[in-house]
Amino acid sequence: MLFLVVAFVVLAVLVGSATYLPLPVTVVAGVAITLWLLVFAVRERRKHGRTRKA
Repeated sequence: MLFLVVAFVVLAVLVGSATYLPLPVTVVAGVAITLWLLVFAVRERRKHGRTRKA
């Protein structure tokens, strides 16, 4: 599910900004946002993984 959300967000950013920005800038922005989302997802998983009791 998270992968699907990330894919839609990256797609929206790339398509929306492609109208106004050159391709290299659009790709760099998309990669930066993707990395930020991945870091956020990993931190959230670790945080919630510690609080769960098995």
